Amino acid sequence: MTSRQYYLATLSAWEQHAHRCFESHFVVIDAASELGTDHREPVTAVVRGATILVLVSGDEAAHIALETDTEFEALPHPLSRTPISERVAAALSPYGVIPSDDTFTVAEKLARLNPLLRHRIF
Repeated sequence: MTSRQYYLATLSAWEQHAHRCFESHFVVIDAASELGTDHREPVTAVVRGATILVLVSGDEAAHIALETDTEFEALPHPLSRTPISERVAAALSPYGVIPSDDTFTVAEKLARLNPLLRHRIF
């Protein structure tokens, strides 16, 4: 049985676990700002260090692996209406996310960038 979960992570951390995921969709959050700061570093290294919000569809083992990795922060279930953490709110603030937003609201806001991030039941 598979389930879907939202995580805040880096692109390189996600690449290490991508083989565990049945399906995943993400938005790169801070690559544009990082690319503009240091042109001496190779672009691939900068992009791999970028923060992403990723929606992972996987089995229980995949989610346990992600939740035990310190580079991943799991967001609350979208239907729990629990506010996201301050760290997630700060990372997503350029997209209109505020600290009192819950995961469902965050998913709706980021669906403007990637419609596949919208919360779906089926």
